[in-house]
Amino acid sequence: MTTAGGSVTTLYGTAATEKRQRVAIRSGDVPVAVYGLGKMGLPLAAVYAEVTGNVIGVDVDPSVVQEVNAGECHITGEPGLPELVARQVSEGRLRATAEGQSAAVDASVHVVIVPTLLSDGEPDLSTVEAVTRDVATGLAPGDLVVVESTMPPGTCHEVVLPTLEEESGLERGEFGLAFCPERTASGRALQDIRGAYPKVVGGIDDESTRAAAVLYDELTHNDVHLVSDATTAEAVKVFEGIYRDVNIALANELARMADDLSISIREAIATANESPFCDIHDPGPGVGGHCIPYYPYFLFARTDEQLTLTRTSRRINEEMPAYTVAILADELADAGVDLEDASVLVLGLTYRPGVEETRASPALEVVDRLHEFGADVAATDPIVDPATYDARPVEVDDVADETFDAVVLVTPHEEFEAIDWTAMEPTVVLDGRDALELEDTNHRVRTLGGSRGNRPVVLEDEGRTERRASLGRTDGGERGD
Repeated sequence: MTTAGGSVTTLYGTAATEKRQRVAIRSGDVPVAVYGLGKMGLPLAAVYAEVTGNVIGVDVDPSVVQEVNAGECHITGEPGLPELVARQVSEGRLRATAEGQSAAVDASVHVVIVPTLLSDGEPDLSTVEAVTRDVATGLAPGDLVVVESTMPPGTCHEVVLPTLEEESGLERGEFGLAFCPERTASGRALQDIRGAYPKVVGGIDDESTRAAAVLYDELTHNDVHLVSDATTAEAVKVFEGIYRDVNIALANELARMADDLSISIREAIATANESPFCDIHDPGPGVGGHCIPYYPYFLFARTDEQLTLTRTSRRINEEMPAYTVAILADELADAGVDLEDASVLVLGLTYRPGVEETRASPALEVVDRLHEFGADVAATDPIVDPATYDARPVEVDDVADETFDAVVLVTPHEEFEAIDWTAMEPTVVLDGRDALELEDTNHRVRTLGGSRGNRPVVLEDEGRTERRASLGRTDGGERGD
């Protein structure tokens, strides 16, 4: 739509040139509403504000709305985000509200980035549907709706589009709808949104794809990759997560052979990965977070195919916390201690280091399994309170002052590097991530899958071959989320 004064205020179906549309986006003439101000929603809203200067963020939590409007950031662990939010709010480029319907009336671009959770193993789209109904109340001809929430492929066509039509009274072709998958990892949201990876855009029609591509080309300094339709774009994100789930399951299955082969599986994987044809991820105590463990179920709900590989991989990863506890029990037994009589310290409860998120964290199941066996469970985590998760809290600085029968590392927070292991009484240590350096201590150490240790690297130097210990580590886990 073009106003009487000639300003471009909408992107879908406009007769304005692409150049004028881009100017309108950057000048704030095209108002944007971002629905969901969580871990990924607030960074997205802040970047939209940085680019367009006219953004209203919507969240159902009044405290989040209040904090944002005060220029404060409730999301932790995102470098640069507090400063960006404060700046955009102070300059009047970003504001927040809990009134989604009101925001929908004011906006002509509607960006949905709320979670899709699971309920009894089935995708729960209730939040997406509620937000879609709010958007529909203010939907006007020429508006563009962009969904970034990860959803089962087909949701835009089968759920979002019919809801928008029914609730708004508009017909397909009067407004745009596209899917642009969020491709962002916790701890690096701003750089990812601004262009660490290409943006993927697919619409319900060609005009939706075109309008969304123009919009996101202003948001990113990377490429905008157009795909055939919204369902393909939805599948891209789900497939990315499932690839990682299957790959980690392979690593975990291989790790369980370490004793049978009497080798370090991690060393073998690391060396295999030196080939350009191999990229095996790292084994660990399980797969957590709000992404990878959920995405396979998005496919299970969409097809009658068995998806045997995907289901098997999910089962393997879901079994890893129990397997970790079983290995710990074996190590304790070899040391003459029954697990039911043992005191065990769990290091790390969040699903990733430095990220305040415990959804599907394998550490929580490790804690539960230890309780089932009757162990006395303590935990330390620099981000969350262990007492919330049925474990006795121990401060990182106090770990060396206490005595435990066993310690199990699940999530390798950076703060754990300060633990003085030489000051501790000898204990059984199960390193689930190959992240601890305990070679010069008296502890009984077991690394899940074996340690890479001082893996030899072959160096060519004027025809002579030297061998030295390799330095550095890969990310030692799920490679982001």
